[in-house]
Amino acid sequence: MRPVDRSVLVVIPALNEEDSVADVVRDVNRAIPLAQCLVVDDGSSDQTGLRAHAAGAIVLTLPYNLGVGGAMRAGFRFARNHDFSVVVQVDADGQHDASAIPTLLDGLTDSDLVIGARFAGVGSYSVKGPRRWAMRLLAVVVSRVANTRLTDVTSGFKAAGPRSIEVFADNLPAEYLGDTVEALVIAARSGLRIQQIPVEMRVRQGGEPSHHPVKAAVYLVRACAAFALAMMRPRSGKDIAL
Repeated sequence: MRPVDRSVLVVIPALNEEDSVADVVRDVNRAIPLAQCLVVDDGSSDQTGLRAHAAGAIVLTLPYNLGVGGAMRAGFRFARNHDFSVVVQVDADGQHDASAIPTLLDGLTDSDLVIGARFAGVGSYSVKGPRRWAMRLLAVVVSRVANTRLTDVTSGFKAAGPRSIEVFADNLPAEYLGDTVEALVIAARSGLRIQQIPVEMRVRQGGEPSHHPVKAAVYLVRACAAFALAMMRPRSGKDIAL
């Protein structure tokens, strides 16, 4: 198993997650005590930042809400500026099991980006209706771009190595799904090696879910639009040089 040291930064983007963020920080600290935990408070109007700090995290407070993509780009820039070689993305709502982080880190031995996949044979997490159809469609098309089989391209549970940090610190989109679908397309087109590892997701422990059944059709349209936008983005000089 890959040793976890102080070069690992766990980034937790959080918007109004005061009910769960402290428990998530404590779970991360128990799972990988040598790693540093950074909570990016994405313009919260509650006590998210204060509770994260009290639990032992560094808190980066954004003046207004940028979305998960914008919060993660700030996290990647923090990692680059402070010489971290690995960034692990963990949701603030408690769905991601921190005990799986060492397994994701092991995957970085031969990959640049490792996805914790919900639909890869582990656990009972399920999504139904148009949202699930969109996820399946996106998985097929992103797999072709990445030249590897992926089943969960909207997972927010990921580990990124040094090459990924360099790409995402400057190029991670702030738009909706920018940290997932678009990030994977950018990674693939930058020549980064991507793999997925099956993980089990938990029920969120606080806050409000980001998707209600009535919004499923909207999710379908926006998810497909995110992929189209990612494919239209030009390759940057930095991407090609990596």
